[in-house]
Amino acid sequence: MFAKDIGIDLGTANVLIYVKGQGIVLNEPSVVAIDCDTKKALAVGHEAREMLGRTPGQVKAIRPMKDGVIADYEVTEIMLNHFIKKINGKSFLSRPRILICCPSNITQVEKNAIREAAERTGAKKVFLEEEPKVAAIGAGMDISKPSGNMVIDIGGGTTDIAILSLGGIVTSSSIKVAGNVFDNDIIKYIKDKYKLLIGDRTAEEIKVTIGTVFPDSRQEKMEVRGRDLVTGLPHTITLSSEEIEEALRESAYIIVNTAKNVLEQTPPELSADIIDKGIVITGGGALIDGFDKLLSHELKVPVFVAESPLTCVAEGTGVLLDNINLIDK
Repeated sequence: MFAKDIGIDLGTANVLIYVKGQGIVLNEPSVVAIDCDTKKALAVGHEAREMLGRTPGQVKAIRPMKDGVIADYEVTEIMLNHFIKKINGKSFLSRPRILICCPSNITQVEKNAIREAAERTGAKKVFLEEEPKVAAIGAGMDISKPSGNMVIDIGGGTTDIAILSLGGIVTSSSIKVAGNVFDNDIIKYIKDKYKLLIGDRTAEEIKVTIGTVFPDSRQEKMEVRGRDLVTGLPHTITLSSEEIEEALRESAYIIVNTAKNVLEQTPPELSADIIDKGIVITGGGALIDGFDKLLSHELKVPVFVAESPLTCVAEGTGVLLDNINLIDK
């Protein structure tokens, strides 16, 4: 069996793995359940995510990636090892070449940590690429020509905004306001308004089911259960989309204002291209109702959601793996 080329979208919320010639072979949450006494991994991925907020004392469900970078080095290594074994990436004869995506604007130390974690899983060679660039390629944008393309990648830990031309990033910004911050905003809003405590998973469910960031874009209601902070007993409330819009408003506008700043730093010729082509949004955050409308309304530029926003980065690694000789200088 020959060496495989593997592309990894190492996200704060999910890890996606693309194998050359096979497409996306793995899409699992970046969560590891660890036994604190023995430091052994009990579950990784979907199984571990089921345990979030539901584990007994000595078992901890950990998200080893925070804000797009490695927060817990050992656990990240365990997770990567597990996933690569799962897709049979380590066979006897081969050590795969691995292409990993990282947020733009992370430090050299953070890049080295990602590279080392991949190397220790047995990779022959590790390439790092910036996430917004790979997301743009995965969304089907042709970034090789001398014209401006703008992509906003709203992930779990970071939002990456970039203007691309001639295969490279012209201006970019990476902020730590993304899916996880939205979940925390919802938790805080419900705690402040209803004195009800809910967990991360419930917050994510609310965001997906009735969440919106554009006023009057969605009119839905949902029953939410949690623990009443006053009585300490389980309690149920009914939430509406309007309330979630209010909860997410501040964070959504941080993303809008960052996009404005990136546009302000862009050369005028490229700005003209972006008015023609519009902006593409990718990542899980692109699926929140009304994000395209909000950005379009505030930036006065057409905004489109990528065809499959969740898998754009992984698909982009696939395109790059086919042209790995261009990266392998």
